[in-house]
Amino acid sequence: MNATLIRSARLVAVSGDAPDQPVDVLLEGGRVVEVGSRLRSTDRLRSTDRLRSSDRVEVVDADGRWLMPGLWDQHVHLGQWTLSSARLDLGRARSSAEAVELVRERLAVVPDQPVIGWGHRPTSWDEPPVVSDLDALGSDQPIVLICGDGHHGWLNSVALHMLALASREGVVAEAEWFAAYGRLGAMLGGDGTGPDAYRRTMAAAAAQGVVGLVDFEFSGGVEEWVDRWEAGADLLRVRMATYAAGLDDVLARGLRSGDPLAGALPTGDGRLTMGPLKIISDGSLNTRTAWCCEPYAEKALLGFPHGQPNQTPEELRALLARATGHGLEVAVHAIGDRAVAEALAAFADTGARGGIEHVQLTTRDDVRRMADLGVRASVQPAHLLDDRDVTERLWPGRAERCFPLRWMLDDGVDVVLGSDAPVSPLDPWLAIAAAVHRSGDDREPWHPEQAITAREALAASTDGWGTVAPGHPADLVLLASDPLGSGPLSGPEASAHEAARLRDFATQVEATWVAGALTFERQAAG
Repeated sequence: MNATLIRSARLVAVSGDAPDQPVDVLLEGGRVVEVGSRLRSTDRLRSTDRLRSSDRVEVVDADGRWLMPGLWDQHVHLGQWTLSSARLDLGRARSSAEAVELVRERLAVVPDQPVIGWGHRPTSWDEPPVVSDLDALGSDQPIVLICGDGHHGWLNSVALHMLALASREGVVAEAEWFAAYGRLGAMLGGDGTGPDAYRRTMAAAAAQGVVGLVDFEFSGGVEEWVDRWEAGADLLRVRMATYAAGLDDVLARGLRSGDPLAGALPTGDGRLTMGPLKIISDGSLNTRTAWCCEPYAEKALLGFPHGQPNQTPEELRALLARATGHGLEVAVHAIGDRAVAEALAAFADTGARGGIEHVQLTTRDDVRRMADLGVRASVQPAHLLDDRDVTERLWPGRAERCFPLRWMLDDGVDVVLGSDAPVSPLDPWLAIAAAVHRSGDDREPWHPEQAITAREALAASTDGWGTVAPGHPADLVLLASDPLGSGPLSGPEASAHEAARLRDFATQVEATWVAGALTFERQAAG
């Protein structure tokens, strides 16, 4: 069995204390087995009972650089993120007409290829997106424009037909859109989501210090992930979530959360595992479908001034109860405060384990209830940068209850961070910076009373592992400098400086290990 000795590393104090002086860290069998200054001699290592003389010890000289647990993204749509680099960026479109013009320009360059766009946010547009505007471009290629929060698709009639969707003038939204979302790959043929493309995406994440992610893709489920893994898309730890449509297959395989996916891994290799059952209980802010206690201030959907749930209370409880009875955790998407309250009631009634995804708007009482129930909060802080202005318009007077990270940590909620890529970039440092400063531009932080410290944000990004210690998984990242180096924050100016430093911290990643295997190493310049 091979081992790795990381010499002379300073430990980042993610939780608790860290040694003042550099230490050596021994990795073996996918775990951290020893930490201490006595490990400096490989000759001594070879003479111990721990390693046989025939074993190979790879020595990495950290030379005083900083070592910490690797980062996790707890909410990714990995297939959609893998596709995103080839998509038409519609984030800059400020009207329906501007978006159509961007599509026209793309068709002029590649008239014989489908157009897949991402990122438009029509909440502030004077005119809604309509099918006839895309049809007027006269293309025989499918055009699929995905809203920036992922909750609707704006399609031309060709795409509607190819995805077996009924003709219409408006967008395809919520449950109907999510069902169609998973069929995009089949419609497009060679869609850039093969194992090689996934591996490139994983390599890019490893270069940022990412060691694991929870995949919420609408996909072919276990069999598809096993095939992909065996074909080489195996650089990171992955927890594969299932949706209700795939639940029967998961249960037929006897899989519980945390189990290795059958057939994908050698005995003892737990890098590709079963994750939670994902339930989308309400919509989103930008589509005004997030389910709220108070009505939207403008442009609410006809008949649904408060947004709307995607299941009845009975249906939600039945899903939680079924998952819990078969050993699956649940991940309940709940953005509006009414959706959060209903999700917590379902957790209480069923005894389900797991968490709530997003928790974008909630109350202090429900935060305390999350803590009492042991329900995890999976939050994507970068969303607050995008949703700051629209929140003030659609949820006036409620912004102080949005992304309430400070409340959560103070009340004892287990908080984990993620991106929701491709809604936000798969970039843990951006999420950490947003949690710390709560502003992405020159404006003052948005409700800075809900900000958390860099140390707290790091702890929420390392899957529960604190300062590197024996017994931890050998999922580590070596950094050129200390991400906590600026010390405690003391106001907006200090937090702005801290956030700017953290946003660029991917450039500080020197090496990443997953289960003791090197997945990224920065090459020396020149």
